[in-house]
Amino acid sequence: MTRAQLDKKPAEVAAMFDRTARRYDLVNDVISLGQVRYWRRAVAAAVDAGPGELVLDLGAGTGTSTDSFTSLGARAIASDFSLGMLRTGVARHGGNALSGPGVPFVAGDAMRLPFADDSFDAVTISVALRNVHDTGRALREMLRVTRPGGRLVILEFSHVTYAPFDLVYREYLMRFLPKVAAVFGSNDDSYEYLAESIRDWPDQPTLAALIREAGWERVAWRNLTLGIVAMHRGFKPA
Repeated sequence: MTRAQLDKKPAEVAAMFDRTARRYDLVNDVISLGQVRYWRRAVAAAVDAGPGELVLDLGAGTGTSTDSFTSLGARAIASDFSLGMLRTGVARHGGNALSGPGVPFVAGDAMRLPFADDSFDAVTISVALRNVHDTGRALREMLRVTRPGGRLVILEFSHVTYAPFDLVYREYLMRFLPKVAAVFGSNDDSYEYLAESIRDWPDQPTLAALIREAGWERVAWRNLTLGIVAMHRGFKPA
C-alpha cells in the first residue's frame, strides 16, 4: 500500500513502516532539514514530565522521541504497531526482546491500547496520528489510559499558515520528498504515502475539534515551523 486514500489498513501501514525502520531516523532528519529535532524538544517541553510521572509515547517508532521524556526523571514507555520499528529501537537501546535498559518497548495498536484505565500522567503521539485508521477512536483510547487531570500532547503535520510558502512546501512534499528519501536508501513508496497523508490531513482547528469530541478539555494548539507541524494539547477532565 502506498496511497494515503487506501483506508489506512493497519497491517499494511505497519508493514510499510517495517520496511523503512533501519533508516527512518536518518531520513526524517534529512527531509525535515533538521527541524525534527526542534519539534522533539518542543514536545518534551510541553509534556514536561517530572520525577515519579509515567509517559506513554505512542507511535514511538525506534524510541528516539521517548528518550526526551526521561531527562527530568520521568519514566516512559515506547509503543508502536510496527514490530520492525520496535526491534530497531531495542537494538539501538542495547536491549533484548522488547525492552531497552531504560525504556520499555511495547507493541500496541492506538485503537486498542494494551494498558489499564488511568495508567499514565501524560500521553503523547508525534507525526503518527495520521496513520491510525480511526482518529476518534484512538483519541478516546488515549483518554481512557490517561489518569484524571493528565495531559495529551499531539505533534502532527498540519497546514502551513503563510500562503506564499505553502506553494513551495506542497511542491517539495509531492514531487521531491519521495526522491530525497530514495537517495538515502529508504522506501520511497513509504514517503509517497507520507506526502499524501500530510496533504489530506485536517487543519489545526479541525483536529482540535476532534480532540474535544473525544472528551479532552482545555484543547489548544501551537504552530511550529510556519504550521508545517502543529502541537495540540489537552487535558483529561479531573
